[in-house]
Amino acid sequence: MPTADDQLREHGLRVTRPRLAVLDVLSGGGHLEVEEIARQVRLRLDSVSTQAVYDVLGALSRAGLARRLEPAGSPARYEARTGDNHHHVVCRGCGTVADVDCVVGQAPCLDPHNAGGFEVDEAEVTFWGLCPSCQSRRSAER
Repeated sequence: MPTADDQLREHGLRVTRPRLAVLDVLSGGGHLEVEEIARQVRLRLDSVSTQAVYDVLGALSRAGLARRLEPAGSPARYEARTGDNHHHVVCRGCGTVADVDCVVGQAPCLDPHNAGGFEVDEAEVTFWGLCPSCQSRRSAER
């Protein structure tokens, strides 16, 4: 498995401490908001600005090393799981985000009838509902 240094180099990015720290945070899994990523990066480095974290996340996303998702009504979140065209489910109660594997077949999972001349290579689907904790809380309140 390639190291973070190797991944950055393979994607034409310079190896820097902030980039390595952000990749390390993202490799822990989850769908993290920028503030949480910045908090965890600061535990690894002496100091880093939130703007520097935004810059790193932008570079990693453009290079395909991170994925940005933006559930409606929520701040952007980032994850390390890229390249497999998975989808997400978001809890309407608490905002928890979870991965959902490709719904049907190979990427792009959905084939639009008319893509207006675009060559479609990815479909992004967001499912909405209530997570098990919010379902339990709702049942207890009844």
